[in-house]
Amino acid sequence: MKNKQIPVHIIFTIIYFSLALVTAFPTGTASKVSLLGYNALCSFTPISTIILLALGGLHFILFYRNALAKSAK
Repeated sequence: MKNKQIPVHIIFTIIYFSLALVTAFPTGTASKVSLLGYNALCSFTPISTIILLALGGLHFILFYRNALAKSAK
């Protein structure tokens, strides 16, 4: 059985995208209203979500570029 490892960039991409989804969820236990006007898990919801999506996209691009470089060799 071949032991295949998941690339680190893909792990970070999954983490960032899942955290971006979680920050946008409305919750009744939030202490402050988010910038969008509802009680979200993160009070900086649109900003934090965009930053997390950008970081996830960056890691995906880095993974893709690395995979292309390895296949060109």
